[in-house]
Amino acid sequence: MRYPTATEHHLSHRELSNFDRDGFLLLRQRIEPALLARLSNAADDWIGQGMKHGAAAGVPDFHWAARPAAPALFRVDYLHSKGRPESLELLGSPAVLGIAASLAGNDFVPTYESLVFKAAGDGAPIPWHQDAVHLRSQRIVNIDVYLDASLPGQGALRVLPGSQRRRADVCAIRDEHGWDPPGQIEVAMEPGDILLHDVMLVHGSPPAIGNQLRRTLYFEFRPADQIRSEGPWDDEWVVRRMRLIPLAQRAFAAAFPAATPFHWQPSPWLRPAPLADDAVELRVAHEVHSPGSFCSAGDSTGEASIRRMA
Repeated sequence: MRYPTATEHHLSHRELSNFDRDGFLLLRQRIEPALLARLSNAADDWIGQGMKHGAAAGVPDFHWAARPAAPALFRVDYLHSKGRPESLELLGSPAVLGIAASLAGNDFVPTYESLVFKAAGDGAPIPWHQDAVHLRSQRIVNIDVYLDASLPGQGALRVLPGSQRRRADVCAIRDEHGWDPPGQIEVAMEPGDILLHDVMLVHGSPPAIGNQLRRTLYFEFRPADQIRSEGPWDDEWVVRRMRLIPLAQRAFAAAFPAATPFHWQPSPWLRPAPLADDAVELRVAHEVHSPGSFCSAGDSTGEASIRRMA
């Protein structure tokens, strides 16, 4: 794996060390207000698209959870293909690309992009889980961009530091400790904050009553050679996903022409020629997924499928 030289957008050695130790890292106010405002407006539109279709329509990319009163929309996948440029602007921002290069090397691959949210008044829990379980030969990271406050006592995310090192029995954690296993930390986040988390970090959020809208953008990155050696995707799929990076950098430059762009330095094979049809490049579906660790038996909320994408 080739790692980049240090810039203001890359993580420091201390930050990398803390991430590797704990499995997560908080970065305060990493998204500048102008981009944050654009993302907030776009998120409202993405949610509105799903609400317009409705749960019964079964439209791909819009995921609904069962609730006692009525189904609740909680996730939107493949954001780049939803008719707005803001998710590409975020992907192409130096803030995000610098983090990806720091953790996954210069040959980082953007593997997932989603909006996950809890609507106002929808305080259902997200059970303890690990997003994806892998051999841990290299880092796989989620970059979580918070568009709204997530506060302690109001269903904020909880994490188990150090739990990323091996597959966890999340059912046992739930049954033995509920929401208060030893060492758990409740993470307070504000709009514009970023939470980095290892995909094997055990995390979840407890139920909350009367909570406010909470929207979080999730971008996952993996090293290309990790995918080549462990899967679950092939080189053709990786190349198709890599076509997102030039599109994203152009989108960021168009929205913020005065900003200094990120210096992208992938291996030559990961800088593929663009296709004629942007729509094909913006939605590269996942036919398979790395298995995670979930405990969904008896759970009807639907969020146990948080990592499943069609």
